[in-house]
Amino acid sequence: MQARNATGDSFYCWDGDVLVVNILGKPSAKKDAIGEPLANQLRVSVKAPPVNGRATDYMVRFLAPQFGVRESDIEVVYGRENVNKQLRIHAPKTLPEVFERFPPGGSR
Repeated sequence: MQARNATGDSFYCWDGDVLVVNILGKPSAKKDAIGEPLANQLRVSVKAPPVNGRATDYMVRFLAPQFGVRESDIEVVYGRENVNKQLRIHAPKTLPEVFERFPPGGSR
């Protein structure tokens, strides 16, 4: 599957019913949290340490309920062992509030 960048300067875009999100991960954080966008990436902090992709696996487990999907509905396109990653979230049922505040193509 080909990786897609979010359009323009947004951190996300839609590919049909799939939400494509560029992530700037922060492992070993004090708490799990979805932060504000930084340029074309959404900051996501997780408590898990960055060991052999475990922080990314933990991030997927943290994000699944935020989007109302199963863990298996989130595909890590690239960046499993890197802070820069892209996720494809298949048919999310809900969106975290930051997506409403920063629509694609909207002003910040």
